[in-house]
Amino acid sequence: MSEIMIKVDHVSKKYLLGQIGMTTLHAELQRLDARIRRKEDPTKRIGARDYEKGESFLALDDVSFEVSKGERVGIIGRNGAGKSTLLKLISRITAPTGGTIGLNGRVASMLEVGTGFHGELTGRENIYMNGAILGMTRKEIDAKIEDIIDFSECRQFIDTPVKRYSSGMYVKLAFSVAAHLDSEIMIMDEVLAVGDMEFQKKCLGKMNDVSNAYGRTILYVSHNMNTIRQLCTRCIVLDRGKLIFDGGVEEAIARYTEVGSACFEREIDLSTASRHHVLRKKVLFQKAEIHRGNNVYSSDESLDLTYTLDADGDHSDIRLMMILFSSDGTRIGKTESESFSVHCGANEIPVSVPLEGLADGQYYFEISILQRSRSFGRDKLDCIPNMIPINISNLEVFGFKGDRWWSNYWGHIMLKPIRLLNGHGDS
Repeated sequence: MSEIMIKVDHVSKKYLLGQIGMTTLHAELQRLDARIRRKEDPTKRIGARDYEKGESFLALDDVSFEVSKGERVGIIGRNGAGKSTLLKLISRITAPTGGTIGLNGRVASMLEVGTGFHGELTGRENIYMNGAILGMTRKEIDAKIEDIIDFSECRQFIDTPVKRYSSGMYVKLAFSVAAHLDSEIMIMDEVLAVGDMEFQKKCLGKMNDVSNAYGRTILYVSHNMNTIRQLCTRCIVLDRGKLIFDGGVEEAIARYTEVGSACFEREIDLSTASRHHVLRKKVLFQKAEIHRGNNVYSSDESLDLTYTLDADGDHSDIRLMMILFSSDGTRIGKTESESFSVHCGANEIPVSVPLEGLADGQYYFEISILQRSRSFGRDKLDCIPNMIPINISNLEVFGFKGDRWWSNYWGHIMLKPIRLLNGHGDS
């Protein structure tokens, strides 16, 4: 019988909406003074609505599963399904509202870029600090530090404070630390998406190696179904806090795709969506409103929607970027808007995205906000993966009528019909 490394037993997690934890003494005194004088709370967020006392959100609802030693388990689901909450509970970052979680071994987590790193410490110092947190001695870390530095590809900057690292360098060093230090359980959230393609392949290979050679147990969250297929031996699907499937990878991906197409929403709340790490957050997505009652399109239509952006001031040279993925995680292509300006507060930006050339199938967009920068070319201000779903269904395939349905074998791009030249063809 395989050794159980993780046991999640009827776990639930409830959050109170609109509640802010204790901040500074000055802020708490301001709130107290406002209550006594019956005035508006000066620390309240602009535009925030008043919630009823006790109003809550159930992020996880009675989730149970076990993970054996050496298993590589993928966790997939739509944004807001509870994936990151589950990983935080397993990593002991927060406690469950109900149920229990049992761990058999030390845990190395990568839930966000730079988690566990201190910005003022150098890369080398952070390696030693993370090793000490896992209970390793200095001698044990000394024996592995050169391998960690080589794998991270950050040797040139290893003695530089990590606050000066790019997001890609953060990921490379953080993954290298997690993969090489002595832990029985590795927990990976959607962090590898920040790294370049070659490093992603390198990371997937390393996770396969440590799992096969050392029996390392891996939990991996991703919206990229190709990486799920390459790494995982089993897959769990979450939807709205509930575990709806636990089994084979292909069956899980099919179930995830069905759930995604069935749960269409015209208004999508982007304020709490899971984001890629970005260096600057001057302009953020708040909401997307789709201008039709379903998400089924033909390839001669456009996706029309309005984004609501929240800006901390007036900014110019802003662009919207949307990267299209197929339901299996394959990157199809990208498009960008022209430059525009935003003012402080809420900004409504209506857009139209042509869908010409897309073959039948299910797709989704990753959405980003960019700004021109003198030093780096363009800064990414916000980035949300797997957010805007669409279904393409072409009843008439560019002039071919009847029962000519598209096969996935042909790919995701539908080229226009071949034209016969020089008078050839039936009249």
